[in-house]
Amino acid sequence: MIFFDRVSKVYPDSSVALENVTFSIEPKEFVSVVGQSGAGKTTLLKMFLAEEKPTEGTVFYESTDVHKLKKQDINDFRRKIGMIFQDFRLLPDRTVYENIAFTMEAAGRPEDEIDSDVPHVLELVDLASKAWNFPKELSGGEKQRVAIARALVNQPDIIIADEPTGNLDPVNTADIVHILKKINDLGTTVILTTHNKGIIDSLGKRVIVMDRGKIIRDDKEGKYFI
Repeated sequence: MIFFDRVSKVYPDSSVALENVTFSIEPKEFVSVVGQSGAGKTTLLKMFLAEEKPTEGTVFYESTDVHKLKKQDINDFRRKIGMIFQDFRLLPDRTVYENIAFTMEAAGRPEDEIDSDVPHVLELVDLASKAWNFPKELSGGEKQRVAIARALVNQPDIIIADEPTGNLDPVNTADIVHILKKINDLGTTVILTTHNKGIIDSLGKRVIVMDRGKIIRDDKEGKYFI
């Protein structure tokens, strides 16, 4: 599904963000990408999303070189990916329901699908009772569950969760990890970036460890040590 073929990224100031990175991710996998700040995790995600171009190497989604896509094709490609961020990025003047519906509206989905799919994803993240609350009325964990529902509602092939529990306490962190596992169990590929060793240990899923732009370990058994 995803293949990085000897990808390097060197910025104009000669700083090396990625160096000869090669790996693949299969459909329905759950993969955690870990490493200290500056290890290259963010650049890796930007490469896959075609937000940055490699200095060398190629990034494939299925058989497509994502950096050769035309602008409209890039937009279509990105609709196959649901993004979850550490800082939630909810619209403060819209309810939970409206935040999720807005994502579907932006993708051109019809009203009848919005009416059926938004309640469904709210049930999945256990927030049906909060549909008409505003973000300011939610806890941090609830906000992140809204963000997960929003990422999931257009039925993407891949969910990318970029440090999704960085602002959460251990109880809410466990809830978010449980939901991500459930999404993966339903057949969606999940890519998680995190600093949290506890999350990695609880998942027991594949771990890619990065350091200074290189992959230094790719562990199928989910062990986190650097």
